[in-house]
Amino acid sequence: MSTQLAIELVGIDKKFGAVHANKNINLAVVKGSIHGIIGENGAGKSTLMSILYGFYQADSGEIKMNGAPVSIKDSQAAISAGIGMVHQHFMLVENFTVLENVILGAESGALLKQGVNAARTELKRLEADYGLEVDPDAVIEELPVGLQQRVEILKAMYRGAEILILDEPTGVLTPAEADHLFKILGVLRDQGKTVILITHKLREIMAITDTVSVMRRGEMVATRKTAETSVEELAELMVGRRVLLRVEKGEASPAQTLMSVRNLTVKDSRGVDMVKNVSFDVRAGEIVGIAGVAGNGQSELLEAIAGIRKPHSGEILFDGKTIDKADPALLRDLGLAHIPEDRHHMGLVLKFEEYENSILGYHRDERYGKGPFLNPEAMRKDAEEKIEKYDIRPPNAHLKTANFSGGNQQKIVVAREIERDPKMLIIGQPTRGVDIGAIEFIHRRIIEMRDAGKAILLVSVELDEIRSLSDRIIVMFDGQIVGEKTADAEEQTLGLMMAGIAA
Repeated sequence: MSTQLAIELVGIDKKFGAVHANKNINLAVVKGSIHGIIGENGAGKSTLMSILYGFYQADSGEIKMNGAPVSIKDSQAAISAGIGMVHQHFMLVENFTVLENVILGAESGALLKQGVNAARTELKRLEADYGLEVDPDAVIEELPVGLQQRVEILKAMYRGAEILILDEPTGVLTPAEADHLFKILGVLRDQGKTVILITHKLREIMAITDTVSVMRRGEMVATRKTAETSVEELAELMVGRRVLLRVEKGEASPAQTLMSVRNLTVKDSRGVDMVKNVSFDVRAGEIVGIAGVAGNGQSELLEAIAGIRKPHSGEILFDGKTIDKADPALLRDLGLAHIPEDRHHMGLVLKFEEYENSILGYHRDERYGKGPFLNPEAMRKDAEEKIEKYDIRPPNAHLKTANFSGGNQQKIVVAREIERDPKMLIIGQPTRGVDIGAIEFIHRRIIEMRDAGKAILLVSVELDEIRSLSDRIIVMFDGQIVGEKTADAEEQTLGLMMAGIAA
């Protein structure tokens, strides 16, 4: 690997009003290397990469490419300079083919047919050179997410990218797909390309990067050669204190069955079966994890159990009672709490103040007022107790919920549901977009609930999280349960099941 710098950011500073997102950032990325950037939510990683890709303009500072200063006014200028970016949420036209997506906006030739033929030839070369095989005539919406991601990389390579930025690239991939992505990135590096990888997964940083830089609260606090650091050191640098990376828990002591799901089928808004004849039980004092790649029916299953979506057929029994209608309020009264997958759309009203969100869904409780009249003082007192117990920052019950970080927004939802002392808790993506310090806190609370005899149903696309927390693991693929494993099941076995290859 050379020591020539592909990218150098010098004194990059950026403010958004009172928020100082990047503070005098210096970053040097060696040509032909894979450079990881990690940090908690709000650390400034995305802002920094958005400046490099031309989405934002720095208030001060300089960008150098191959030792020479460059001006990147917009994303088109970044592409022209040889910078490509694969976003966390893919920028593809779903009803276009792979080839059409690759050439979109970069058509060449006086006649479109000539341009398409030339593009097809170039696409074949890129696929062969970088191990990015994908059918150029396949329609995007018919491809699995792993192949869609390859199309995004091909788009960047087709436009001549020498520097490739990937933002949380494995969030929607199976372990096998993630491993294949890493092989592709290794080939890109070996071919002299430079890769910048933004991720919160420290295991991935250790597995694939050559160098890693750590950001905290808008500042660059450290850069390490990956071979000379550890996940423990990186976690401490990210958070500013020692972090427990393992979930510590004893053996579960399952008691009576609290929930039974029998032959459940759930349709989506299009009338398509998303959950297909699913059956399982959850007992008091255990955590049952549902593993699967996003989009395989887990979300619809959780919504049906929470009373948000009416099942098409089948039966749900909770604490001996048949739940025959979609009624979240009734389920809350029976002792079923729900931490939804999407906190912004289903868990919080972002325009409300923290103390208002702190009782959302439980606002009819007489402790907060009588009849239609709420008692703001009682609400604030309750919120302040949760803020202290759950270390919600900043500790301001009057702050608009939109102004909290993602991790603290999640803590508001977690505190609201857990502090009701439910009989059962269903949780969707408990730590999605959450800082490593908050992950540690939330995991500890979930284990405490299990040990207090509560039943917990957990859905997460993070296989490490499922394996760490669960006592039993149910694997879903294409809306069906394809198998059940104990928590000590090998990652490879679970990954194959998640891909529908093995049961």
